[in-house]
Formats: sequence, structure tokens, C-alpha cells
Amino acid sequence: MVLKRFYFSVAVLWTGIITALSLVQFNDLPFKSVSSIDKIVHVFFHFVFTSLWFLYFEQTINNKKYSKALLVSMVFSLFFGIFIEILQEFFTISRHADLFDVFANMTGLTLAATLIFCFHQFKIKF
Repeated sequence: MVLKRFYFSVAVLWTGIITALSLVQFNDLPFKSVSSIDKIVHVFFHFVFTSLWFLYFEQTINNKKYSKALLVSMVFSLFFGIFIEILQEFFTISRHADLFDVFANMTGLTLAATLIFCFHQFKIKF
């Protein structure tokens, strides 16, 4: 029960960080000129997002198999990323939705799912 609460708290905190960073204006950042940094950040954010929510859902979902928790965390990550892009388009002045951001998010969640799958195949615990 304590572990479940911990995973939930960390996952919610990470979700809040992603949300805040995705909706604020970043016009004066020094690394703005690096074109691929944005996509790398998206991959990283959703890799961690999917991994953290998987840990929580694995504790929550009463199922002997991890696959249901993995699927739920992947779908949650995908829809969360799309939701953030919609918020950027319609509720911010300086940010806009980007289909390539969604693809980067999907890359991050796919990498996380692949790593989780490999860990479970080889019986390695997080």
C-alpha cells in the first residue's frame, strides 16, 4: 500500500511538471536554436511518464500479468500527450500543437514499454 501511494505521488508530480513545462512560454532559452532538443525532451518526458504510471498501475490493477498495466500506461501516455498538444493549440498564445511532438511522445512511450517488456521477460524487477 505504501509503495502504491509512493508511485502514485511521483507519477502525479511528474505529470504536473510535464503539464507546467508544456504550457509556459520559452522564448528566451539559450538552447532554443537546437532544433532537435524539443523532440528529445518529449521522448524523455513520455519515457519517464509511461514508466512511472506503469509502476503505479502494476500495483493497482489486480492482475497477475503486467501486460494490462503496461497497456493502460501506454494508452494514458498517448492520450495525455495529445491532450497537452490540444491545450497548447487552444489555450496558449506562444505554443502550438505539433504532430511531430505526438510522434516523439509515442517514441518515448514505446521505448519505455520495450524496456518494461524486456525487464519482465528476463524477470528483472524495477
